Amino acid sequence: MTIDPGARGRRVVVRHVVGGRGPSGGPAMTDVVGRLVELTEDEACIERRDGSLTRVTLTDVVTWKVVPDRPLRSRRASSASADKLTRITSRGWPAIESMALGEWELRTSRGFTGRANSVAVHGDPGMPFDDALRRVRDFYDQHERPALAQVVMGSDDEERFAAAGWEPMRSHRNGALVQVTDLRPVHAIDPEAVIAPTADDDWLSMYGRVEDPSAARAVLEGPDTVGFISIGNVAIGRVAVSGEWAGIGAVEVLPEHRRQGLARRIVGTAIAWAMGHGADKAYLQTMRDNTAALALYASFGFVDHHEYRYLQPSGAN
Repeated sequence: MTIDPGARGRRVVVRHVVGGRGPSGGPAMTDVVGRLVELTEDEACIERRDGSLTRVTLTDVVTWKVVPDRPLRSRRASSASADKLTRITSRGWPAIESMALGEWELRTSRGFTGRANSVAVHGDPGMPFDDALRRVRDFYDQHERPALAQVVMGSDDEERFAAAGWEPMRSHRNGALVQVTDLRPVHAIDPEAVIAPTADDDWLSMYGRVEDPSAARAVLEGPDTVGFISIGNVAIGRVAVSGEWAGIGAVEVLPEHRRQGLARRIVGTAIAWAMGHGADKAYLQTMRDNTAALALYASFGFVDHHEYRYLQPSGAN
């Protein structure tokens, strides 16, 4: 069955054959609901509310239709589990190379940020834990990168890694605090803000911590829906939308222009842009000791959700 190209960008429900027999004796089918983000001659790609993508072969489609947009904030941001939110944040900061290990995600990006160069630990690795650890170390050995695991602090996974001899990475950026908020339509895009789909040299130079610009751009520009915000080449931010979630980050203001409300204008613009692209929840990641940033984000309703840290095998440099 064909799907009307005019439905691209709309919310649809697609019923398709999945193989095997259903309860009535006919072919087994299932429905997928979400935004139609890509349509080729052979398949449709549908983005679900959590940002995950489902690809459906068109020859398997039985019926489809456009459906009304879902009501905003049907589920509160704080109700998401740490496991689920870890998956969502990975979609907003996608690695250059990634590979599934059961439900874990092995990620590597030529060293640009811990998030894109560690195994995201959530769910079941699909094999005994010790075997999974060997697979993790083999993966990073093959990519000539140190083995790192991103784990939720206080979780059973953190305890299992610790029992296997893994220890906190020795770095001042060993993890982050994740905060969330439910978005409200009370913000507008700043009239002086420029929002671009890519990170130009000026934006990237302000972001800092970039040793390999091509690797940084590959990660930062990776999501399908992403905006790079700048105000007068003195303040920047980034916003990426995955389903109903927006990730806000990279908020930087030149030192000589701080305490003038620029960071607030960047965040307000990011929220307005995100809601215009279908998000009704947002997350961000910052350092627990960044008191200025925490005060800013609190004024937008962000609250603590969980913290994560990076672990490395004992004795690693």
